[in-house]
Amino acid sequence: MSKVKAQYEAYPYPERDPRDEKKRLISGSPSHVLEIDHFLFGGQRDWSKPLRALVAGGGTGDGLIQLAQMMKTAGRALDVTYVDLSTASRKVAEARARMRGLEGIRFVTGSLLDAADLGQFDYIDCCGVLHHLPEPQAGFEALLAALAPGGGMGFMVYAPYGRSGVYPLQEAFGALYEGMAPEARLKAAKKLVAALPEGHPFRANINLGDHKDSDAGFYDLLLHSQDRAFDVTALAEVMAAAGWQLSGFTMPALYDLSRITPVPDHLSALEQMALAEKLRGTIKTHVGYATRAGEARPPASGSNRALVPHLKGVGASDLARAVAQGQAPRLGFAGLDTSLSLPKGAAPLIALIDGRRSLAEIAAQTGTDPIGMGALWGRIERDLGDFGMLLYSNILRQA
Repeated sequence: MSKVKAQYEAYPYPERDPRDEKKRLISGSPSHVLEIDHFLFGGQRDWSKPLRALVAGGGTGDGLIQLAQMMKTAGRALDVTYVDLSTASRKVAEARARMRGLEGIRFVTGSLLDAADLGQFDYIDCCGVLHHLPEPQAGFEALLAALAPGGGMGFMVYAPYGRSGVYPLQEAFGALYEGMAPEARLKAAKKLVAALPEGHPFRANINLGDHKDSDAGFYDLLLHSQDRAFDVTALAEVMAAAGWQLSGFTMPALYDLSRITPVPDHLSALEQMALAEKLRGTIKTHVGYATRAGEARPPASGSNRALVPHLKGVGASDLARAVAQGQAPRLGFAGLDTSLSLPKGAAPLIALIDGRRSLAEIAAQTGTDPIGMGALWGRIERDLGDFGMLLYSNILRQA
């Protein structure tokens, strides 16, 4: 049994209790249905057709359960396959699905490197897995081989700067505890971490918390036997080499150099994102969506007035009220602390965002002329869209 498989048999990750499905749905990125449509299908996917999805390296099921439940709630058909090398993790995911009454899920114990043997998929979820492979590029290539024409992938990989202090400890513990059982490694490492000096880079890193949440979180963060991080440049290179093209990161504001400092003309878009990552220093994961390089397409944009906007993580009425009153709600994401600065005139438009009205219908209902709509919606899209709070999808509208 490989070290990685042994780890996840002993400590399925993330640690989940299937009984909790009765009281909450864990949601996030990637694999939120609105993000899938927004980043991969221009906000205009034909949801009358079933979504063929692969959850590659599904762990205890967060991405799987979120996607399956959201599709069920929206009344859309989903044909989904889950694959993971850990039997223990798969059992947790299966129990969570049973607790919610989610059906039609194919569970497979195996490697994502064999993804193409499982079929062709419109959407592939690969969250927190590729950075644990001996050769991550081989993982990207294997997933591309399983991607149907016109489809795309949602991914998460580790980023280096927000994980400061992690990798020296991983190396030290790997050398110290070679050959020890997972339970013994965990006990010994916890003792050493508790005794780290106050100035140690790991103790000083306030961005990290998995080691405090559970034994599985501690082990995954500090005792993993196979773990690497990608900065923006390295991620772009490995994706390009494997035949993928980035559609977009779920929170573009984090990678927007102009939000930090004036941007010199000589910098490319990739160079700007790479510098923003270095200057922020708090990004610990890169979360985004990608398409086959030969089918590259940008995320949805409000320049298409036929699109249907949704708000994610905030209520339309509450936000509209705050904007109408001239308030500047504060936002805090991944070490980024900022405020919204929307004009009061944007409030009526925001109030009508319900996931069913198109932009054209919102403009007509508020009596906003095309020029005014363009100016106001541009501000809304920048302030909300760049923080992952505004997405386009017709999933609730199409008959």
